[in-house]
Amino acid sequence: MSEDDPERKAAPIPALTDPDRLRSLDETRLDAVPDEAFDRFARLVGDLLDVPVALVSLVDADRQFFPGATGLPQPWADRRETPLSHSFCQHVVDIEVPMVLPDARLYPRVRLNLAIEDLGVVAYAGMPLTDLEGRVLGSLCAIDSKPRAWTREQLRTLADLAAACSSELRLRIAVRSAEQARRRAEEAHDRLAMLAGMSEMLGGTLDVTTAVDRLAHAMVPLLADWCLITLVDPAGRPRSVSGVHRDGDRRADLARFASLLTTGLGPESLIRSVLRSGRPVMSSAAGIADVARGTTRPELVPLAERLGIGSHLTVPITAVGDRVIGTVTLVNRAGRRGFDASDLRTAQDIGVRAGQAVGNSRLYGEQRHVAEVLQHSMLPVLPTVSGMELAARYLPAADRVEVGGDWYDAFVQPDGELIAAIGDVAGHDIEAAATMGQLRNLVRGNAYGRDDPVEELVANLDRAIGGLRVPTVATAVLARVRPGDGGLQVRWCNAGHPPPVLIRADGTVSVAEGRGPLLGLVRPPRRTGRTLTLAPGDTLLLHTDGLIERRDQPIDEGQAELLDRLAADGPDVPLAALCDRLLAAAHRREDDVAVLALRAG
Repeated sequence: MSEDDPERKAAPIPALTDPDRLRSLDETRLDAVPDEAFDRFARLVGDLLDVPVALVSLVDADRQFFPGATGLPQPWADRRETPLSHSFCQHVVDIEVPMVLPDARLYPRVRLNLAIEDLGVVAYAGMPLTDLEGRVLGSLCAIDSKPRAWTREQLRTLADLAAACSSELRLRIAVRSAEQARRRAEEAHDRLAMLAGMSEMLGGTLDVTTAVDRLAHAMVPLLADWCLITLVDPAGRPRSVSGVHRDGDRRADLARFASLLTTGLGPESLIRSVLRSGRPVMSSAAGIADVARGTTRPELVPLAERLGIGSHLTVPITAVGDRVIGTVTLVNRAGRRGFDASDLRTAQDIGVRAGQAVGNSRLYGEQRHVAEVLQHSMLPVLPTVSGMELAARYLPAADRVEVGGDWYDAFVQPDGELIAAIGDVAGHDIEAAATMGQLRNLVRGNAYGRDDPVEELVANLDRAIGGLRVPTVATAVLARVRPGDGGLQVRWCNAGHPPPVLIRADGTVSVAEGRGPLLGLVRPPRRTGRTLTLAPGDTLLLHTDGLIERRDQPIDEGQAELLDRLAADGPDVPLAALCDRLLAAAHRREDDVAVLALRAG
């Protein structure tokens, strides 16, 4: 069959059926229905590249669907999906790099694609949309119905928007993962409810003995005639053994048995085997010989005979990471049915519940670490720029697990100038972080490659926030830095943010006055820019309000303290050390803190 045969079957693309990719795609929870955030990206592509059709296209095993779209002809505009026979974006998934076609009819890979005829796709530019692992889920694409020579600037804009769109996808996946983790934690909490108090005591509190006693009484006589609970020290040696017998007259015998067992476990002891291997041991028929074989204390044998032993079951008590911290041993006397698989599962569940109580505090630390990693993944790597030095820091609020809305950014324009920005989105949750990611990327897309005055860039940002309906209350400072006579020329615009601080090389510290209204107001105000010069050795400090704001004092006092601290440190402190000192001084933080410092060389 020739290549030009319309009936020719295209070779399948293995990446489309990759289970990990499809799982990641599913975790976005997107489908062939409009999504406002992704519609915004499509509209931005359409406006900035001046194309009639723009799509956020996600590709699964047998179709592509468009959570973001603009300009699609009917009936595709209503369907929001096409079969793969009409998909260019599947090839972006396949090759994992941008696909740029000035005239698709000239390229063997796609010239027979039905999208050319049915959707009018002639010129196509698609940028990969990826998850956190780099798997390509689809593409952000620009489409024209006539041949088109895509410019370098257009492709760079499309790539920047695709990076922002990928960040939004990753946030959706992260939200889904967080929700799943929350549900798992809630399920674990429900399962732990019965033993919550005892589990906390098992974690090393002063009430461990009481907790172990309650656990033992919960199991006897419901699960066994008598039981032993063994806890070990960090070296894995038994440090305590206690138990309960259903026959009150055997209390003294059991107490003696437990006491001797602390130091009387032999090499063949079943308890020692479980402590060593972490695997349960069950015997539906047991006798005194099992006790004699496992102990170095002969007195244990007659005690076991009086207590009664017909079957036994020992399971580990495990903490986070499957670390064995003890054992639960259940014993039935002769005449009661032997333990079975159902008893084993129940006993193992009790061991896990008891161990999880020990690890609750560690779970909190892990959740906080995940939140901080998410926040830091949104912070940029600072560029290296001749004639200036840059340093930045971010620190989340000390008493919160959540991510927040503070951000900073710095990037070099094609002409070598630097754009520096810092901002704060209201909130301390994943929604604030998501909005922060959108706002930061809007700033980049709005400013990159343009030489407009910064006040015009901020004004355009106002319009973009309103037009794209970004749900935010935010502040920001945007600055353009360029070499000039005698140092660096800085033109900056403030939208409701704490003003920059200027540290002169002679030690003078002052506030760069000027503060405009917040970003994204219903009626955008007229923005005003201001200019200053940084001589060699001068430092410009941008920061969020978490550095100077506290509940117990006015923000003006916090700013005055900051100026005093900077003056006391002097102008010669290395820039990175200056940022570290500022964060170290912000003890008992009630808000996130972001700092971006720039020093003229």
